Amino acid sequence: MRLRLDLGYLGTSYSGWASQPALPTIQESLEKALATTLRLEPSLVRTVVAGRTDAGVHAVGQVCHLDVPEKVNTSDHALRSLTKRVQGALRTAEISLHRISVAPEGFDARFGALSRTYEYRLADVSARKNPLLAPFTAVASYDLNIEAMNALGSALCGLHDFASFCRPKVKATTIRTLKEFSWTRDQDGVLVARVVADAFCRSMVRSLVGSCVAVGRGKVTQERALELRDLASRTSEWATMPAKGLTLISIEYPPDAHLAQQAEETRARRLPATD
Repeated sequence: MRLRLDLGYLGTSYSGWASQPALPTIQESLEKALATTLRLEPSLVRTVVAGRTDAGVHAVGQVCHLDVPEKVNTSDHALRSLTKRVQGALRTAEISLHRISVAPEGFDARFGALSRTYEYRLADVSARKNPLLAPFTAVASYDLNIEAMNALGSALCGLHDFASFCRPKVKATTIRTLKEFSWTRDQDGVLVARVVADAFCRSMVRSLVGSCVAVGRGKVTQERALELRDLASRTSEWATMPAKGLTLISIEYPPDAHLAQQAEETRARRLPATD
């Protein structure tokens, strides 16, 4: 039986999603709470996540799946109760379990996703700093040209090899389809990026943001940024921006009838890959 888990978390205190020896992670905390609540051996509790966020990155719409023995009660009432009990076992408000549900046939949290949507918040010198949003907002000590940043964001979109924006991983593809990359200013003048792609390789969103910041400061031209993208080799001409400004907003899936086909096509296209 496959379960779908929808959750969010404040990533500040965690070393990312994926379990790591001797480091606090979202996956480790969640799997421990699930094993305790379901009364299963910890080795039997393995979650598969839609997007493996880096250390310090937040989420409000993360999705993962978990395969459990058929003996587990999956009635609506039982799953609502399970959600509450797992939340209690987590012993923290920094991880919020929104819902546990029976996954549709063919559902795969990682390979079945059509796209991931992230938001990046950046306050430049012209923005008013809101202390209530400080944990989720990076700060820049300079002015940024939003028009130049939007122009580059639009130009970066499409199917490309984004190796210039990713931490290398052996045998992992860096070919992605960037569907949207746009900037707005909120009511406080904080720059907010919306970044949507079929998937992201490690550090890709923060490096994409870094390229826009370099162009917005006038340090790099749009033409040079696109030239470096097309070289498909990691560059040091812009910084990878701080994790605190990045939040995973949502994971998008196809209709239930197309889930299995989507997962099969994605596996064939980019296995093994890092989201």
